Parts: sequence; structure tokens; C-alpha cells
Amino acid sequence: MMLNFIDRVGEWNPQLFRELKGRLKPFNVLFAVVSSLLLQLVVFLFQLREYPGEEYSLRASYCRLSSLYQQQEQQLYQQQSLLNQKLNNYRQIKLSDSSIIPNLQVQIKQVDAQLSNLRNELSKGFCPPSEIDWQMWWRDHWEYTFLAFSVIFIFTLLVAGTYLLISDLAKEEHRGTLNFIRLSPQSETSLLAGKMLGVPSLIYLFVITAIPLHFWAGHSANIASSNILSYYAVMAACCGFFYSAALLFGLVSRWFSSFQPWLGSGGVLLFLFMTMMMASASYNNNFNNPGAWFRFFSPWDITTYLFPNLFRIYQGSPLDKLQFFYLPIGKNLASLVGFYLLNYGICAYGIWQAITRCFRNPQTTILSKGQSYSFIAFTQVMFLGLMMQNVVERTEVVVSLLVVINAALIFGLIFVLSPIRQNIQDWARYRHQNNRNESLWEDLVWGEKSPAILAIAINLVIATTPLIIWIAISQKDLDINDFGKGKALLTVVLSIGLMLIYASIAQLMLLMKNPKRYVWAVVTIAGTISLPPIILSVLGIDPAKNPAVWLFSTFPWGAIEQSSMITIFMALLADFTVVALLNFQFHKQVRVLGESATKALLAGR
Repeated sequence: MMLNFIDRVGEWNPQLFRELKGRLKPFNVLFAVVSSLLLQLVVFLFQLREYPGEEYSLRASYCRLSSLYQQQEQQLYQQQSLLNQKLNNYRQIKLSDSSIIPNLQVQIKQVDAQLSNLRNELSKGFCPPSEIDWQMWWRDHWEYTFLAFSVIFIFTLLVAGTYLLISDLAKEEHRGTLNFIRLSPQSETSLLAGKMLGVPSLIYLFVITAIPLHFWAGHSANIASSNILSYYAVMAACCGFFYSAALLFGLVSRWFSSFQPWLGSGGVLLFLFMTMMMASASYNNNFNNPGAWFRFFSPWDITTYLFPNLFRIYQGSPLDKLQFFYLPIGKNLASLVGFYLLNYGICAYGIWQAITRCFRNPQTTILSKGQSYSFIAFTQVMFLGLMMQNVVERTEVVVSLLVVINAALIFGLIFVLSPIRQNIQDWARYRHQNNRNESLWEDLVWGEKSPAILAIAINLVIATTPLIIWIAISQKDLDINDFGKGKALLTVVLSIGLMLIYASIAQLMLLMKNPKRYVWAVVTIAGTISLPPIILSVLGIDPAKNPAVWLFSTFPWGAIEQSSMITIFMALLADFTVVALLNFQFHKQVRVLGESATKALLAGR
């Protein structure tokens, strides 16, 4: 039966057939099923250690008499407190009846004796089996089993699955069989979808074997079937996203060699732990900020929303208050799950566009210039949709977070979009032959091998557009660092100028012949960013007293408020002059690259 199933799969997807045939051996299948069944037994029996026996305490939570005893104990404590208070009050005044205080002392001793007897009874007595709430105990037992497997599924599918996928690609690359697969007439989507479905097949089998118990445990714990099915849908989409990212990571990080799978799965594990801590936190858990978008890639928050007892958050999930462009999507289960699935789907689609580019041609950039524009535009829509509801109350925090995230994205794009030296050389030599109908500007905006500086500038404009619009339409009572809209807009333009300087430096560094030019580019840009403010701080130059100097540094924003408009425009002129000079030097080097082969041939003649 298994062989017939694999043969049918082979007709549909030969790569999936290859993966399943190599992994679904009888021993492997038996091991996956047996280990899953053993884990189910361990989880089930682990909770049974709390099974109420003959010596079940009267104070235990499942004893029905516990509430009665607690009520009686509370009444005695209140009576004791009241009598002690009366005694203290009577001792401070002169009484006509001398028997009042002795009578109160007798009453206090009686209450103390009753409390002592009650405590003794509670400590030595046991709850009768007929007074144990068995229905509640079994409900909690099944809930524990259900939640335990919900957590196990997340770590097993995401961490183990990504490890297997990256490890498989690394082995294929090491053996040289990945190049053979690239020559296959199958499409990239068919080949890599076969890997994504086939490589973690034993993980799937392990989880599928546990799903019947998981679903039954949730049903027995009175958890709505819609919530359970929503969890399965989100986990399927989450696996699709993480596995797609794992394939892309495996294709573009070949230099890590055998360390690839550990780095990739370790990164996923760290991300899951960090987001789990955020989801379990009961304070400052707000989703209406641009940084919250990254939490939508983790399944913890939606799992907590579906099953509130997972982290014992009794105040409600923060997703209840989630709004997107003022739409209260957190108020409805269908809209929230749909939002998660849509986010996973769009991001996974974008990753697959990058995968299809890199699979056949490992030397190409991860994203095309057009794809980078779509990527940045999509992120800005997500950031703006999440931050709009909170920008008035927490303007400085929200806007600062948006600026930091966008800066990180642009820095990443600088290296993602920059073509390798050979591609720049080919573009410089053969551009007029290959792109006769395209102008230079069109080629710089859309071309595959053309320099990326103009594309980075366009991405910068897209990334700063929401911020510029917000500054332009903001009310006067909003806090824009207390220096007005004009200077706020100039701050954005200064930031664009600085980012273009870094992008130009990176372009120049990536033209080096040194095989570690990417490392040198990262180190150079990091030094360019960090050294100027460090030097100014060591020299004791305060931006409030010497704003002009800080305007020409990496972080000019602190000096904007104290600077005049003329000084700011001089800083802008200086920044864009540096950009122009760097690109002039870059153009000279590209021209030399394009002419070098021709000159060598002429010299040889």
C-alpha cells in the first residue's frame, strides 16, 4: 500500500517521489510512529501523577469541601481580627465594667482553639472520593495533554523541520547532486516543493500520529473545534513560511558549509523562545506598533489567543485589541486567523520568488529590483496599518521604532540588491548590445546586472513616504520632537542622504577583487556609522552646543533642533556632494572594468 502511494506521488512530482522513497523505509516509519506513540503515553501518564488518591488533601483544588473549609477558616480569621481590635480599643480607655476585657480574652482563646482544630483537621484529614470533582480533574488533565502537544508540535515542526531541509540542501551541495537537480526539466517550484514536502516526511508522520489524541484531548477539555482547526491551519501556513525561508537560506548561505543547518535551526529556536517570552508577558504587550509585524511570523500569540490557558494569561490576549488601519480584526476569530494566513501566504510567495531566482543561477541577486520595490512597499503597508492606532498616544516611541526597522531593512537591501563584481563587469561591457531599446535610467531602475544605487534610492523614498505623509498631515499638538514640521522633513532628507552614502560605499567595496569583499563592506559601513559619534562623544562635543559638527556625523538628528535652516541645508549639500563624488568614483571603476578586456586584446595584437 505504501509503495503504491509512493508510485502515484512519483507520477505527480518526481522529486517528491525521490525524497519519500529514500526516507519512508519500514524501519524509519516504524521508528517515527513508535516514538510518537511513546511520547503520547509519557505525556498522558505524566499528568496522572496528580491523580487524586485515598490521601487527597482537603485543601486540594479538586475537593468540593475545600471551598467550605476555606470559607469557615476565613470567617474565623475575621472574627479573630475583630475581637483583637476590640480588645486593643478597650485597653486604651477606662472601663466601668472590669469583666469586658477578660470576656474578650476568653472569646479570643475560643476562636484560636477553633482555628487550631480546623487547621489540624485540614492537615490530617483527606477528601472523601465522593467529594472529588472528577469531571473538572479530567477536563484539566485533557487540557494539559492538549496544550503540551500544541507546544511540542510547534518546536518539532519548525525547529526539526528547518534543520532537516537546510541539512539536506547542504548535503546535496557537498555531494554535487544539487547541480544535477538544477539540470532537471522540472520547474523550480516542482523540485523545491518536492523537497519541502518530502524531506521532513518523517516529522509529518510523527505529528500526524499524535493528532488524533491531540484533537480528542482538546474536545474532552471543552475547547471549541473551530479553535483547534484554526490552530492546525495556522501551523500549516507557519510551516510553509518557515520551510520556504529554510530553502532560501540553504541556497544563499553555502559558505557556512556544515554549520548551515545548525545556524538556521538555531535561529528559528532563538526566535521561538524570544516570541514565546513576549507572548507570555503580562505587561507592555501592545501589537499596535510597527515592530509587532515580526511577531506575526511566530505562532505563539495566535496560540495564546486560541487557548488562553497556555500561558495562564487571565487578562485576555493582547490580540483582542489588535487593529489594522482601525479595523478591529482581533475581535473576531475568523478575521484574525485570516490575517495570519494572508501574512504567511504573501511572505511565503515573496520567498518563493527569490528561491526561483537563486535556484538555477546562484550568482544572481536574491531579489530583483522590481521585487525589492514590492517588498518595501508591502512592509510599509503593514507598518502603517499597525501603527496608525497608536501613533498619537506614543508618537516618539512608534516613529523611532519605524525609523530603526526601516534603516535595518535598507541596510539589508544594500547587500541583497548589489550585483557581484562579474555581473557589473558584464553589464559594463555588453549593456549597449543587450539593452539597445532601454535607456540607461530604465536599466538602472529595473536591470538585473546594473548597479543598485538608484534602486536603493527608490526603496528609500518608498520607505520614508509613510513618515513624510504622517509629518505633513500631523496635528500641531502632536510631538514632532518640538522643532516643527519643516525641520522634521529635513531630518528625513538628511537620513536619506546618509543611507545613500552608505550604499555608495558598499557598491565601491563590492567591486574589490578580494574574495571577502562582502565582509570588508560590512566592516567598513559599520565603522562609518559608529566611529564619528564615538569620536565626537570622546572629544566632549555636545550636539546642543556644537550642532553644526553633529549635522555632518552619522546621527545628525540630535542637533537638528538647535541648528539654523542655513546650517541644515549646508549639511544636506555636503551629504549629497559626498554621494555624487562616491558615485563618480564608482562610475570610473565600472568603466575601467568594462574596458579592461578590450584593451588587453588590443595590446595583445
